[in-house]
Amino acid sequence: MYRLGLSRQRIAELVRAEPATVGYHLVIARRQDPGLEPAHQAATVTQTGPSPADLARMEEVVAWIMVEGRLPRDRSEDKGERSMARWLSDRRREAAEGTLSPAYRDGLTRVLEWDGNPRAAADEARWHDRLAQLADFRAEGNDWPRHHHYASEREHSLGVWIHTQRYKHRRGELDAQKLRLLDGAAPGWRTGRTRGRPLRP
Repeated sequence: MYRLGLSRQRIAELVRAEPATVGYHLVIARRQDPGLEPAHQAATVTQTGPSPADLARMEEVVAWIMVEGRLPRDRSEDKGERSMARWLSDRRREAAEGTLSPAYRDGLTRVLEWDGNPRAAADEARWHDRLAQLADFRAEGNDWPRHHHYASEREHSLGVWIHTQRYKHRRGELDAQKLRLLDGAAPGWRTGRTRGRPLRP
């Protein structure tokens, strides 16, 4: 199947195995047959494009990202999210190798930084985690967290983070999607504490 141009992910779906397992066997197969990889690359180039099922999978991944506001994580506790993270990883590899289907390339333009490096994806995930933590902090009845004169390390961490978001917003460096997420999850974040206002009891 690999010789015919099918990706590791697609083979895994067809044989109902983990992509890592398929990848392991492909490593062995490439060592035994030096012509396997060139044949795969040639078949990939001549393919007309993803099947309707493949495109439906892309739409599923894109829709999930739009709803969640972040990229899927490969270490998530959710099996479905891990599967989507692997799918995106395969598309990144294809993009780097120059074999990404135009249908995928065009469809994934709706997702910002989908082809970024893992560090960028991790930074994005941390941003969303911080936003959720801030929303929880406020829901507990706390005032806006401070980055100076803080009462706990938790407040300090969130205070530094929200201070950074305000700074970026003032400089016009905060992207529109994050601005909408902050406005929705933490109304009033732009102003924060009123100077001189006493702490909440």
